[in-house]
Amino acid sequence: MANSLIELRGVYKHFGPLTAVTGVDLQVEEGELFGLIGHNGAGKTTLFKMMLGLLPVSAGEIRIGGHAVRGEAFRQVRRSIGYLPESLALYDNLTGLETLHFFARLKGTDPTACTGLLDLMGLAGAAGQRVRNYSKGMRQRLGFAQALLGSPRLLFLDEPTNGLDPHGILEFYQILRDLRRGGVTVVLTSHILAEIQQRVDRLALMRNGGIQALGTVQSLREAQDLPLTLRVSFRTGAEADLRRCLAGQGVTVIAIDGDIARLECERGRKMVLLAALTGLGAMISDIEVHEPTLEDVFLGYAEHVS
Repeated sequence: MANSLIELRGVYKHFGPLTAVTGVDLQVEEGELFGLIGHNGAGKTTLFKMMLGLLPVSAGEIRIGGHAVRGEAFRQVRRSIGYLPESLALYDNLTGLETLHFFARLKGTDPTACTGLLDLMGLAGAAGQRVRNYSKGMRQRLGFAQALLGSPRLLFLDEPTNGLDPHGILEFYQILRDLRRGGVTVVLTSHILAEIQQRVDRLALMRNGGIQALGTVQSLREAQDLPLTLRVSFRTGAEADLRRCLAGQGVTVIAIDGDIARLECERGRKMVLLAALTGLGAMISDIEVHEPTLEDVFLGYAEHVS
C-alpha cells in the first residue's frame, strides 16, 4: 500500500516457551479506522505494545511512518502517537487537571491544551476533583484525554469504551470521526463487536496470536457466506399463500408468529426470494433484510477453525 502508515512483516513475540504473536503481516493505511478483534489472549494487546515499542519483537519487523519501531528515528515518531491502554493507572490524589498536566510533562507537550481536552471529554466541571471521586466512565474519558495530548497523528486505543454509558460511547465515536476528518489514523480493539461493525474501515480477526481474517466487515461476511435473515410482515390470513410461495425457494422458515415470518436464505438467493415475495403483492406489507452481525462473523470463523 502506497499510503501505509503501519507495516508489520513476519512479526513474532515469544515469552519463553509461549508464543503470543505468530507471524503477523499487516498494513494499516494513513487515515484509516482499523479494528482488532479476538478472544481474550488472542494477542491483540501484545501486538499493540510491540507497535508502540513497549515490547521488543522476537522476530520480524514493524515500521511506522517508514521508521523501524525501537530504532533511533522512532523516538521522534513516538511523539505523534497517542495510546490509551485497557487499564490506565491514574493517581487518585491528583485532580483531573493535575493528571493531564502530569502526562503532558511526561510527553513533553504543551500543558495549556489540558483544559480544552477536559472540556472536550465533558470533564470541565470535574477538573478540580480528585480522581478518586471519578466514576469508571469519567476515568475512561480522562484516559482518552491523555491519549490526545500533543495532537497525535496516530492513536492506539485498547478497549476505549470500557465503562462508558451509551451516550458516552456515541460522543467517543463522534470525537473519533472529527479526528479522522483531520487525518488521524486510529487502531482500536473492542470486545463489543456490535459497537464497531458500522464504524471501522477494516478489521483483523486475531486467533492464537495470528491473523485469521482481514478485510472490511462486508468482505468478511461474504467470505463466510453466512445466511441472510429476513423479517416478512404479511396480511392476516395469507400464511398459506406465503408458505406456498416459499416452497422450493431454498428458504429456512425460522418461525411464523402471527403475521410475522422470520426466514433464512443463502446470500446468492436473496434477489430470487425477494422477487417471489413481492410477487404476492398486497399480501406482503413489509420485508426487512438483515446481514449477519460482526458477532455472527466472528463466531463463524471460530467454528470454522474448531
